[in-house]
Amino acid sequence: MSSSSGNAGFWTGKRVIVTGGTGFLGSHIVDSLKPQGAIVLVPRSREYNLVRMDDAVRCFQSFKPDVVIHSAAYYGGIGFNQLYPGKIFYENLVMGANVMEAARLTGVEKFVGIGTACSYPGYLEGELREQDLWNGSPHESVLNYGLTKKMMAIQGWAYRRQYGFNSIHLILTNLYGPRDTFQIERAHVVSALIKKFVDARLENKADVEVWGTGRPIREFLYVEDCAEAICLAAERYADTMPLNIGCGDGTRIRELVEFIHELTGYQGRIVWNTSKPDGQMKKILDVTRMKEILEWKPATDLRRGLERTISWYNANKKEADLRM
Repeated sequence: MSSSSGNAGFWTGKRVIVTGGTGFLGSHIVDSLKPQGAIVLVPRSREYNLVRMDDAVRCFQSFKPDVVIHSAAYYGGIGFNQLYPGKIFYENLVMGANVMEAARLTGVEKFVGIGTACSYPGYLEGELREQDLWNGSPHESVLNYGLTKKMMAIQGWAYRRQYGFNSIHLILTNLYGPRDTFQIERAHVVSALIKKFVDARLENKADVEVWGTGRPIREFLYVEDCAEAICLAAERYADTMPLNIGCGDGTRIRELVEFIHELTGYQGRIVWNTSKPDGQMKKILDVTRMKEILEWKPATDLRRGLERTISWYNANKKEADLRM
């Protein structure tokens, strides 16, 4: 998968906590770490509620991790953000603060914070550079979520300055792939479109409505590639400046929709509802620093990644439609 392997033996015997390790991204991080010899713990909420500080400290004292990868998050699509803005803000803010503080208190060697491209200023378009992160607030539709991840980056900076704490912050682009959330309330664009077209095929619908004109350009990174990049960054990156993780290639939404239309086997028409807004016309991450520092680029092109995702969804549809 990688254009460059990691440091030989880096993860061998390392004790690693992956928060959110049963979720979409976290489960792929676990899958990437285990073959490299890491000893991985995935905290379960029934045992350790990381929104509670005493649970976070108890978890870390018990496992004594060398590395923490904080991929847990309470999130969803725009509709989910509109329904639960307060809970999204509180749980992500407090959980991030607790997990990093617990890591500091228990002597963790390296903390990897997982951020999001929706933390970037909402008015910016084009290729987003890491230094742009501080030039304004996130878009209003994701303000409550995007700011909590920005605060985690600031916490890492402050902890390094006062305590010498080794923390990095990674900004991820839009992810897709097997084990994604297809539950309609929380699905993002790729999984939502796949579900829409597969359902239309199964129900013999004559057409599928898609919002907008299809002209906006977005970036989509296959989740297995992303997990690999996160593990490489944990090995190789040690700066408080956030690091973008993406593919750096933009795809028009129309092209994405046409790929999914074809690959799902749906035979009906696509109806573009142009009365609905397009949003920002171009938004992708500048991955110049990522390529230089990690000596890496993603191996999975969009078509192949979509084929794998659709195949997984068809094989696991019942479970996937309920997965939160």
